[in-house]
Amino acid sequence: MARRLAHVPVGWRPTQLVVRLRRFACTHCRRVWRQDTSSLAEPRARLTHAAVEWGLRALALECMSVSRVAAALGISWHTANNAILTRAEQTITGNPDRFDGVEVLGVDDSPARFAPVREVPPVLWCHTRRGDRYVTVVIDLTPVRDRSGPARLLDVVPGRSKKVLKTWLAARGESWRGRVEVVAMDGFTGFKSAAGEELPQARAVMDPFHVVSLAGDKLDECRRRIQRAITGRRGRAGGVRGVSRTGGVFLPVSR
Repeated sequence: MARRLAHVPVGWRPTQLVVRLRRFACTHCRRVWRQDTSSLAEPRARLTHAAVEWGLRALALECMSVSRVAAALGISWHTANNAILTRAEQTITGNPDRFDGVEVLGVDDSPARFAPVREVPPVLWCHTRRGDRYVTVVIDLTPVRDRSGPARLLDVVPGRSKKVLKTWLAARGESWRGRVEVVAMDGFTGFKSAAGEELPQARAVMDPFHVVSLAGDKLDECRRRIQRAITGRRGRAGGVRGVSRTGGVFLPVSR
């Protein structure tokens, strides 16, 4: 019996691995079984483990689209998407020690371009308009503070609300919550309220990205107000907006 599996592409051309499975039969009990191929691929899978790892690296590190990965592997979009995202979920949630040593927690929301399929949180999305429009991203910023490495992704939870973050924090346990010293987040009051109730000893701060973004928004409001006062109009698209943000100064445009 032969089994065809999509393998790592050679020269960006789809490659199929043909595996001939041996069958064994017991002459006494008449039991029949096939050769174990779990080290090569998952049961009933269309891809080898090496192909899934290749697709995961191409998607995460090379910023390739799922369509491009599927074309390189010679499989359908859904087959590539399900296999790669399932492997990504296993990589993140399969490590029981990923929550250890967290002292600085980062919380942010992200538009769910790919809405969550089910309530098993991390990196499990599909192209659909149904479901939550946002996801809550939880990150360990302790290595960044200690300058020992990059931030670590802890979880991606469907939804964006106080209840979502509060439920996630409550599930971590009291001893884990007691070790958190700082919570960095955006200006969303729901996150701040949840952190205040579940992490009363932690200091809530706004992360640098949202500080700069908020300052830029206020600068834009000031620029538009002065622009209208001087010229009586809003101004041309792409005028001094970039200059005022990058140069740190406001340059009014005259007639």
